[in-house]
Amino acid sequence: MSTKTISLTENVYQYILKHGLREEPVLQELRIETAKLPSAMMQISPEQGQFIKLLIQIIAPRLIIEIGTFTGYSSTCMCLSLPSDGKLIACDISEEYTNMAKRYWQKAGLLKKIDLKIGPALSSLDQFLKEGMPNKVDFIFIDADKANYINYYERGLSLLRPGGLMAIDNVLWGGLVADPSVNDKDTMIIRELNNLIHQDKRVDLSLLPLGDGLTLVRKR
Repeated sequence: MSTKTISLTENVYQYILKHGLREEPVLQELRIETAKLPSAMMQISPEQGQFIKLLIQIIAPRLIIEIGTFTGYSSTCMCLSLPSDGKLIACDISEEYTNMAKRYWQKAGLLKKIDLKIGPALSSLDQFLKEGMPNKVDFIFIDADKANYINYYERGLSLLRPGGLMAIDNVLWGGLVADPSVNDKDTMIIRELNNLIHQDKRVDLSLLPLGDGLTLVRKR
């Protein structure tokens, strides 16, 4: 028994991967290729991907919005568990990175389930709001530029149906959010978002020490 979360040493982390990770070959291949990129740290961890994949299996969403796709690991995780009539809208600004994502979506047989929107995510979200999607989305995953995290959260909450889930990555920001001596723009925005969600009576929440910190939000 323990009154707080266990410290995650390298030995414990490797044990988690060995005994808790079931990673499909297409995901492992994508993760290995992405690891060679200069921006590889932008990819979520495999155990985090598996956790989100399990959430999708549990709630069986019909419509997902992903804000920040990178090379496609998280979207592939989600779509592998998406029902046959489900759809994921992927929002990203990079054609270079999403071209890699599309290769792996094709390998996994997921292309028909994914609608890729290239351009500023805020513009895409605003368009969705105009197109009659408020209160229609089942699941939203946010993992994009931190400067717009609060904007993504607010627009996402408007799109999310009552009872729908939102997952927000990087909410611990390498531990910097807990260091009062660190006050750069991104850190300050993530702190502000964490405070906002904590006080937000529109949602239920859980902040998990998974990956770089993952907050789950359920719209009331």
